[in-house]
Order: sequence, then structure tokens, then C-alpha cells
Amino acid sequence: MSTPEAKRASYDTLLAQTQALLHGERDWLANLAQFAALVFNAVPALNWAGFYRVSPANDQELVLGPFQGKVACVRIAFSRGVCGACARTQEIQLVEDVHAFPGHIACDAASRSELVLPVAAGGRLRAVFDLDSPEPARFDAIDAEGFQRALAVLVDGTDWA
Repeated sequence: MSTPEAKRASYDTLLAQTQALLHGERDWLANLAQFAALVFNAVPALNWAGFYRVSPANDQELVLGPFQGKVACVRIAFSRGVCGACARTQEIQLVEDVHAFPGHIACDAASRSELVLPVAAGGRLRAVFDLDSPEPARFDAIDAEGFQRALAVLVDGTDWA
């Protein structure tokens, strides 16, 4: 396991990569797809990384967006699972053991821990960014802060219309 300093440095690198990758592109679909691919390939010990968007037809439901990993659940109600809890509360969900989370939705039985972050722009929730790992307790506060910083670049540089 890396030191906290090394982990923070890796998120500084991810932030710089995000800035370079998304520079000048404002399309939401392209930016979400690029970001999911970057994270999945740059961050160790992940088996899924991607977005669930707030459904345009139902503002209490998430619909699958750009992602990397195995096929996933297509729709998630705000009342279900870790992603739903993030959407409902608009707070980061850091789950060390998904099997201990009430109502966890097991899209991939290999997932053991999960980190989900809200993606808000223009005063409203647009999506959640979901990360799964086959390692228990894979994520911590350093991961949450690092992804928050990178997602801020995505949000600021994207047209959400």
C-alpha cells in the first residue's frame, strides 16, 4: 500500500491528466466517456468506473452513462443501493464492505468496496460517479478528495444542456 503522500501525488497526476484530456472539449457525453476511461486505466484496483446520470424522464432515477468495466445495471432508483444513496443525499458514499451496505445492488459479484460521488452543475445533480473495487476497504478520504478535485474539472469544463 502506498503512503498517504504518494497517494495524494497520484491524484495530483490524475488532476493534471484530466485537465489535459478534457481541455477545450465541452460535450457532456464525450467528457464523461473520456473521464471514465482515464480513471479506469489510471487508478489501480478498480473493476468498474463510470457514471449514472439523472434520468431526463424521471428525476428520482439514475440511468447508466459512460463507464468502463463489466456490463452494469441500467436503472437505479434514488431509493436503492449506494448510487441511489449518493443521488438522494448528494453526499459522497464511501463503503468499505458493500455486503454490509443495506440494499446494495450487486451488479458484479466481484465488487467488495465502493466509492460514489455526486456530480452537480448549474445548481442541480446531473449524475453520480461510481467506482467499484474487488478489494475490501479499497477507498478512503484521500481517494474521495482526489476524485472530487478531478470531477470539479469535468463539471466546470462541460456543457450539460
